[in-house]
Amino acid sequence: MSAPARSPQDLKDSIAGGIGDSPLRPDGVLKVRGEYAYSSDLWLENMLWGVTLRSPHPYARVVSVDYAEALAHPGVYAILTYKDVPGENVYGLKYQDTPVLAEDVVRYQGEPVAILAADHPETARRARQKIKVAYDVLEPVVDPERAAHDDSLPKLHPDGNLVRHQRILKGDPDATAPVVVSGVYEIGMQDQAFLGPESGLAVPEEDGGVHLYLATQWLHVDQRQTAKALGLPLEKVKLTLSGVGGAFGGREDLSMQIHACMLALRTNRPVKMVYDREESFFGHVHRHPAKMYYEHGAAEDGTLIYVRARLYFDGGAYASKTPVVVGNGTTLSVGPYNVPNAKIEGWGVYTNNPTCGAMRGLGAVQPTYAYESQMDKLATALRMDPAELRIHNALSEGSTVVTGQVVDFPAPVADLVRRVRDIPLPPASTNQDILQLPGGASNTTHGEGVVRGVGYGVTIKNISYAEGLDDYSTARVTLQNIGMEPTATVYTAAAEVGQGLVTVVQQIARTELGVERVVVRTADTDIGDAGSSSASRQTYITGGAVRNACVAVREQLLAKAVDVLGYAVDEVSLGAMVYVLGHDVIEETREYHHRRTYPLDPATGQGNAHVQYGFSAHRAVVDVDLDLGLVKVVQLDCAQDVGKAINPDAVVGQIHGGSAQGLGLAVMEEIQVTNGKVRNPSFTDYLIPTILDMPPMTVDVIEHGDPHAPYGVRGVGEPPTISSTPAIANAIRAATGLELPRVPIRPEHITGT
Repeated sequence: MSAPARSPQDLKDSIAGGIGDSPLRPDGVLKVRGEYAYSSDLWLENMLWGVTLRSPHPYARVVSVDYAEALAHPGVYAILTYKDVPGENVYGLKYQDTPVLAEDVVRYQGEPVAILAADHPETARRARQKIKVAYDVLEPVVDPERAAHDDSLPKLHPDGNLVRHQRILKGDPDATAPVVVSGVYEIGMQDQAFLGPESGLAVPEEDGGVHLYLATQWLHVDQRQTAKALGLPLEKVKLTLSGVGGAFGGREDLSMQIHACMLALRTNRPVKMVYDREESFFGHVHRHPAKMYYEHGAAEDGTLIYVRARLYFDGGAYASKTPVVVGNGTTLSVGPYNVPNAKIEGWGVYTNNPTCGAMRGLGAVQPTYAYESQMDKLATALRMDPAELRIHNALSEGSTVVTGQVVDFPAPVADLVRRVRDIPLPPASTNQDILQLPGGASNTTHGEGVVRGVGYGVTIKNISYAEGLDDYSTARVTLQNIGMEPTATVYTAAAEVGQGLVTVVQQIARTELGVERVVVRTADTDIGDAGSSSASRQTYITGGAVRNACVAVREQLLAKAVDVLGYAVDEVSLGAMVYVLGHDVIEETREYHHRRTYPLDPATGQGNAHVQYGFSAHRAVVDVDLDLGLVKVVQLDCAQDVGKAINPDAVVGQIHGGSAQGLGLAVMEEIQVTNGKVRNPSFTDYLIPTILDMPPMTVDVIEHGDPHAPYGVRGVGEPPTISSTPAIANAIRAATGLELPRVPIRPEHITGT
């Protein structure tokens, strides 16, 4: 009989650092001290340095590339163009539409045209300046709404400019209502703004293969794309995870992977590539900007009757995760509310703007900002409290979402809103506390012209992959005596990108095996696929795989105990475990697959597309200086259902971090793009919140276990990013009385100048 997975409480009293505890992260002290090794710190003797030559134009034909002078520069070992790509000069996450190196056309500013390897990074940069590229500059396509419908625009790809169109129809799409509100909402292009730049080290192998050490979110998808471009079998392209300095979706797509490997194989020397900050802005995808048309109809008591919406997502030059953004955006388009009738259409399109792809809250951030703006507008029209309107229409277990899927797990949306509503409000700011007023230390006001507002934001976010994709992870676990102490070792390819996954894996192994010492090996492609560290899925999916492998190891241990001890036992104590194991090693490899999901109906968008939903609610309190347009977020409180808090401190940390990114999008973060060109590719001009911008937060963590998930867990990382932005925007609207239909909200939007 199989040993069951243990309850999170089974071993809490006897094993420290198990599920429900908050043990210290093994990488925490090193990171705080600045001693942690990131991928940009990699070093090998005799290595070369690689750099990339990028297009200065958003859209142009490549007439010629002359690199003779650059190749003659002392210290240069190789210069490669698309003609030197050994395999296929194309890759992509969903669609293979992105060139490794540009051939006859460049489709965005910053597209790679050539790569170069030299014996010193400064030598490489100087030689790069000598490469001469002749361009025939073209008029870029930059309006996503026009790109979706105007056939007179240039076709940026052979099949046109449409990446995906998705329709969702529920109930009567032509339903009417006595109270109707509408609006047009826009969201700017946000950057993941991770501090660790794209970097890695490619090492040629004696068998003609290559070993790449890098920072990424998904080792195996990188391996598959890189091997295809190199024309090598998978077994000759090994990837090992190095220290990752943040990700948030920006490392799902390839950056320097193929380029470094090409240069290493051509020179037969290790090649290191590290982007500088400006290049990083061009070298990874960003959050999709969007324009969204919404109409909500309700009864006079506030009951939602219908929602109609059209959503346009600007995917930029290449597809990346645009198909998924459209799928998530449309299926989550009405929010965590009961809506009997809906007509939703979403378009994801190609333009000559920077390529957009995965970022925390993938596809849900944009519609949440729009529908939560609409909920406040509807509350005003109904003369109803905005929190009460949300509670009145909240989804609950047994509700049906806009795709017809039944929510068959806890959905405490109304409770989350009540909890944030009931958190005590902060005291009024006074002119004695200048730092707490808009403008802060700059002393721009002593409280005159400052008004306060309170706003709410609530969201629904799908967890893990969707629409029929078989999402799984693999884990191998060994148990043996090391130094007369039972030790579990866990092998997975799951990427630790800063979210604390290594700690969670240790906690699961401690709980399931009853051992204190757990070693988590560096992730690489020698173990089976673990999927991406995205979609709030790793604790759920890789956690499930580790649990399954641990259960199998425990079954072996109990069977062995019968042979060694002479009788059957239910548990093996730590002391007895040393005796039972002896010199043997128990090893098991297992996968975990979540329950099946299904593609959407092509005509109606109905179907069980998602495996699980996460829910969170924020309440924001802001002070706004009406004269200067400055905003101070005074308090930002959150309630979130996490299913089961495997590591309570880490859960709260995720909620704080996600809320900070949502605050950034609300009032400061935007890549400024004009006619396809980025105007602010630096942290001087692209602003992100600092500790001085983050207000006090009360975080209310609720644990309603999902019966379909390991330990009842629910994805944590993304929902707080999503609901914080509309909460802040709604609070600013409440303070100013202005429409403010776009985020980030800048001072000129408030002052009108």
